[in-house]
Amino acid sequence: VAADVYRPAAIAQLETLGRTIQVPVHSEGDKVPPPTICRNAVDRATREGYTAVILDTAGRLQIDEPMMAELEAVKAQVSPREVLLVVDAMTGQEAVSVADQFNKHIGVTGLLLTKVDGDARGGAALSARAVTGVPIKFMGSGEKPSDLEPFYPDRMASRILGMGDVLSLIERAESSFDEQRAAELERKMRTASFTLEDFIEQLSAIKKMGPLSDLLEMVPGMAQVSRQLPSDATERGVKVTEAIIGSMTREERRTPKVINASRKRRIARGSGTTVQEVNNLLRQFDQMQQMMKQ
Repeated sequence: VAADVYRPAAIAQLETLGRTIQVPVHSEGDKVPPPTICRNAVDRATREGYTAVILDTAGRLQIDEPMMAELEAVKAQVSPREVLLVVDAMTGQEAVSVADQFNKHIGVTGLLLTKVDGDARGGAALSARAVTGVPIKFMGSGEKPSDLEPFYPDRMASRILGMGDVLSLIERAESSFDEQRAAELERKMRTASFTLEDFIEQLSAIKKMGPLSDLLEMVPGMAQVSRQLPSDATERGVKVTEAIIGSMTREERRTPKVINASRKRRIARGSGTTVQEVNNLLRQFDQMQQMMKQ
């Protein structure tokens, strides 16, 4: 329900998101008061048989009495089962005072922590949890719906301490990889018949799991390495690899040994890279195949 009538384009943004994830969005423009929009939306949901309604109200970086009164009116109108406060992990201790006042005015049942992939690493949100006494229920590490995940305190502690988060990594992998295809790739690896076509398919599946910098953070001991890399280093490396393999013929992807000097020049031109970058990729792939044979 688009009940943020103050932020420019907030309604259009929510409607676009709704179309993307195929969830209906209820909106009545920015001239109708939010309590009325919410009441009408819940009535519509009851009539049309929807089982869940999410009311998206305006964000608050500071306590604003008129807007708090408006939220109290929304709560009185629709009696929500959950009242979730979105806490920006990057706003520091200001988030704690907002959470405290918000809880006193409205009564919060949970927190939703965003930007946990930032440098602040969620310290303020943990303070907000202590001040309000309510649990953190979800956390977000990016802009897409897939970047929102349930909050597990032990996993968050491991991330903050740089110890990784293997369980979350496994869960992401399970949702991104086809089990039957994974078994086939395992057989190819065991027999060293893994090709560049298989490799690009694996890269595509890994990209579905989220930004590579986030994935590195989940691997024990790799958080420090990830922070030392330029912010776009890993993403750029994947794009270069995809471009080079995409510029090869099917025969070249399946049998890299046929790639001679003239083919390398053609692949480099086609992918917007250099012959040296093509050589680097082929050398790394050859080393990977050698390791598989061992």
